[in-house]
Amino acid sequence: QVQLVESGGGLVQAGGSLRLSCSASTNIYPYYTMSWYRQPPGKERELVAFVTAGRTTDYPSYVKGRFSISRDDAQNTVSLQMNNLKSEDTAVYYCNAKSSTSAFWGQGTQVTVSS
Repeated sequence: QVQLVESGGGLVQAGGSLRLSCSASTNIYPYYTMSWYRQPPGKERELVAFVTAGRTTDYPSYVKGRFSISRDDAQNTVSLQMNNLKSEDTAVYYCNAKSSTSAFWGQGTQVTVSS
């Protein structure tokens, strides 16, 4: 069982930046790919970024070039740096840890971007 706790959400103006952090209760290396997802109001949950144990990262087109994910395996944390935020980035952001056999979610943190 992995407990994930997100932090860093809040209210920001369009064009601003926020940094989200996720702290895991156990070692995330080498078993877990760490990801951030988000769920905008009234919409489905969607992938925002992931980083593998080997530090391969990928992003969907709607955040590529603006968001950056990183992991610190010594601290068992994963971060999401979000720059040039847009109103459409408003959502609850969730941390996810996934191995070959299981997946765990955090409780989410609200990000609101005002235009």
